Amino acid sequence: MNENLIIAELKESFNKLDKAVEILKYSLEKSNKIGIKPSYSLEELDVFENLTSRFARATDIYTQKIMKGIVIVLREEAKTYIDKANLFEKLEIANAEDLKLMRDLRNEISHEYKLKDITELFQPVVEYSGKLIEVIGKTKDFVKQKSI
Repeated sequence: MNENLIIAELKESFNKLDKAVEILKYSLEKSNKIGIKPSYSLEELDVFENLTSRFARATDIYTQKIMKGIVIVLREEAKTYIDKANLFEKLEIANAEDLKLMRDLRNEISHEYKLKDITELFQPVVEYSGKLIEVIGKTKDFVKQKSI
């Protein structure tokens, strides 16, 4: 694949990710105002369910498009997601374990019908939304520094 094409796709993915993060931050702010508690009103549940879906979307874009594109541009061998997470830790972009947990959390959200109670995901989604936003910032700094 043409490197310029990959870089162009990566930039487009960053634009999509920027929009996803903007709305994720909005949902995170609203969720933080409500706080984690034993039970929620329907309106509060709506706010947190928006947060979980927006977290899943931002995580998808980051893990499927951004990480993959960076690995290709750097010409690294990282076939599995775990390989990519370990590479990103080696590059000092993110903690590999955090990346794996974000992906696992995203998968739980996608299969939330298997959960007894979706509210069990609210605390980890709030926590990892902040970490995801931080990792995305570090990734942007890395890309800028490497002139990708």
